[in-house]
Amino acid sequence: MKHLVIIGTVFPEPNSTAAGSRMLQLISFFRSKDYRVTFLCAASPTEHSADLKSMHVDTIAVKLNDSSFEMLLRQLNPDTVLFDRFTTEEQFGWKVAEVAPQAVRILDTEDLHFLRKGREEAFKQDIECGLSLLTGDIFKREMASILRCDLSLIISEFEMELLTKTFKTDSQLLHYLPLFAENSKISPDYGVRCNFISIGNFLHEPNWQTVLRIKKIWNEIRRQIPAAEVHIYGAYVPQKAMQLHNEREGFLVKGRATEVKEVFSKARVLLAPIPFGAGIKGKLLDAMSLGLPNVTTTVGAEAMHRSMPWGGYIADSDAELIEKSVFIYQNASAWNAARDNGYRIIGEMFNKDLFLSDFSARLIQISENLSDLRAKNYMGQILKHHQFQSTKYMGKWIEEKNRGTLN
Repeated sequence: MKHLVIIGTVFPEPNSTAAGSRMLQLISFFRSKDYRVTFLCAASPTEHSADLKSMHVDTIAVKLNDSSFEMLLRQLNPDTVLFDRFTTEEQFGWKVAEVAPQAVRILDTEDLHFLRKGREEAFKQDIECGLSLLTGDIFKREMASILRCDLSLIISEFEMELLTKTFKTDSQLLHYLPLFAENSKISPDYGVRCNFISIGNFLHEPNWQTVLRIKKIWNEIRRQIPAAEVHIYGAYVPQKAMQLHNEREGFLVKGRATEVKEVFSKARVLLAPIPFGAGIKGKLLDAMSLGLPNVTTTVGAEAMHRSMPWGGYIADSDAELIEKSVFIYQNASAWNAARDNGYRIIGEMFNKDLFLSDFSARLIQISENLSDLRAKNYMGQILKHHQFQSTKYMGKWIEEKNRGTLN
């Protein structure tokens, strides 16, 4: 039985973040291929963390900058190591390369952090997001991590194109594997649904900015549809978000949604005027798979529908967001067409059966040709060398400092 070791920044919370759902999808895939799976994490699980034991996954707490990690890794003797984001690879990658050189090293990018950060800076400065904003320190760190790994999982077709065409990354180091979704067989019809809904983990800045945008346009939507409410859901609600709650205006901050399917099945329209971000938006996938039309922005729908009609409307200006939100809420035929468009997008772009056999074949190909593939990855070799010289000795210095052996 092959052994996958996952090194996670946090324990996955599938009801809080798309990243949590993504991790469970990856675990499910490797378990289906009869891998033994061990999840290592320096953070503690929370009450909202997934029950990994029920998925037959072993969990082990690890310490940062501690030699016990190397001892543990030798005992585990993995065939494959998966890093849940580039910062995890920075912290542990050199140790994995040193202790378990035979293991295939995979980076799950989740989304490209440098793209998200560049767009956030552009949003703050109210300018276009050009290359100068994309290629800062996070870009250099994330690209170095991608080049050091044997394979990086890319969640968005746009990001695949950005990496291969703009930044000339070798496609042999990348594999497109989106978030998966499956269409619900039972979805309440237009007439029994009511109200608008928004959802998103408040620890994620684009989600907070999305709520502020909804607040900005809500009074005009409410003026045109006086009976409508907007229900704002999301994990880790800060006080500043609770202060937006206003029952008289129908702007209701609900907090964490225990069951996304339940609240989405009652709502008529998802409002998602996402101002910046990257990757695939889990809320939009969930909405379309559950037959819930949405109104989002160009960046929200990015890489999610190719040339297919969208599962709702795409709008960027306040006026257009208001117009489309009111129209689809009040127009049953437009609503039904949007729902069908969403189902088509899910079926043709995000069904796991479209991707898993290719992913499985790619893993076999890499494991059988690992030495040759690494030998051809010249930049990866150079970056691994420099990582060993810098990160390794900094980590060892911290270990000694923690032991109290340094003055």
